[in-house]
Amino acid sequence: MKRIIHVRIFPGEKQYVAECLDLPVVTQAPTLDQLAVNIKEAIGLHLEGEDLAELGLAANPTILASLELEAVA
Repeated sequence: MKRIIHVRIFPGEKQYVAECLDLPVVTQAPTLDQLAVNIKEAIGLHLEGEDLAELGLAANPTILASLELEAVA
């Protein structure tokens, strides 16, 4: 069972975007702080009422986010 839910964060055209790699969850926000709140809430709503074991997730999984930065020329 997975204990970690992986999230990819990257700058969009106008906002930061968070894309969950383990679940069909995507959200965006103007700041990284707000994005962290949004992705946690979106994952929680997606998992609400679900059997985590059936999804291959351990109880109370951790969210691990990776931030992709644009290369500096």
